[in-house]
Amino acid sequence: MKSALRHWKGRLVLLLAVIGPGFITANVDNDAGGIFTYSQAGAQFGYSLLWTMIPITIALIVVQEMASRLGAVTGKGLSDLIREEFGFRLTFIMMVTLIVTNFGNVVAEFAGIASSLELFGLSKYVVVPAAAFVVWLLVVRGAYDSIEKIFLTASAFYVTYIVAGFLAHPDWKAAAFATVTRPEAAGIRNYGYLYMVIGLVGTTIAPWMQFYLQASIVEKGITARQYAASRWDVILGCVFTDVVAWFIIVACAATLYANGHHDIGSGADAAQALRPLAGEYAYLLFAAGLFNASLFAASILPISTAYAVCEGLGFESGLDKKFREAPVFYWLYTVLIVLGAAVLLVPRLPLIYVSVLSQVANGIVLPLVLVFMLLLTNDRELMGTYTNSRRFNIIAWTTVVVMIVLTLLMMTTHG
Repeated sequence: MKSALRHWKGRLVLLLAVIGPGFITANVDNDAGGIFTYSQAGAQFGYSLLWTMIPITIALIVVQEMASRLGAVTGKGLSDLIREEFGFRLTFIMMVTLIVTNFGNVVAEFAGIASSLELFGLSKYVVVPAAAFVVWLLVVRGAYDSIEKIFLTASAFYVTYIVAGFLAHPDWKAAAFATVTRPEAAGIRNYGYLYMVIGLVGTTIAPWMQFYLQASIVEKGITARQYAASRWDVILGCVFTDVVAWFIIVACAATLYANGHHDIGSGADAAQALRPLAGEYAYLLFAAGLFNASLFAASILPISTAYAVCEGLGFESGLDKKFREAPVFYWLYTVLIVLGAAVLLVPRLPLIYVSVLSQVANGIVLPLVLVFMLLLTNDRELMGTYTNSRRFNIIAWTTVVVMIVLTLLMMTTHG
């Protein structure tokens, strides 16, 4: 009995030691663009898109596990491996694509910060520069361990959306049925429906996540020996983030869709619309959750981009390094934050279009990143005994094919 207790105590200690990268990466995915996309899915289509959550969660777990395993076994970041295995030209194209896609996401995060605090009467011309400075200071002046603790605390705050979901008093039976029911064929022939499905996948399994997760695994010093515990960090993070996403869709379906509010302008508009329908507490929780998610993601997304670009082009990178030790890493991080905040202050910018388009762009770019990951994780010379199982290959390749088919269908379907 005592030996069994010691065994489980040892495993818990090991899990607590490696927890962070997987949980943080999965949860930052519920950012401003994600919250808006989930809210819009509920407002436009009610419960009918809940079926996507199960296959998306399975795919997310597989993809994130592949990234963490690559990092633990090789001790290298994803873009570093892509450059070594596939050459500089392909890596450069991948990096440019990632910068463009991620920049749209960064702008969306600052839009989330601005719109969430405007609900409380604060001007974006004050809060956006202040938030940009706080985010910059946190990462540039902080140590990796302290930054990770702050990010884990921010991850826990997502529980507010689960509470908001309950306060919306949804039809639980209808929501549960829609979650396990296959989609209607008519929906797949609808441009708006396809656009939203691609957006849901793109916002949940964003390409930047794989680069950030693998770099974080390497920087935390997790090796193949600790991989089993790290795997649980990834799985728990993926499940929690998609439970939160499910509740956001449910809350908006039960209130906005049910009352004819099918179009919302942002995540903040969703919070505002919830006010008369679900009560003051649901409104406050939704708005507070949006601010937390936006500030959290505004920190992580530029870090992810800086990691990917510096690894891919051979520059020093890492939060454990000082500014003078990794100047390109920190300057790129700084430029992304400054430009992302500055764009938001441009009058009449179509922020909603940028926010949703960035999530759809994620979904379109995802197959390219997954193909690189699949080739790497099936390289026996690189991975040894840690190559993909047949089941993982089936799920990951299916995700690639499905996203390509959905993209082609969307492009050939008239809006």
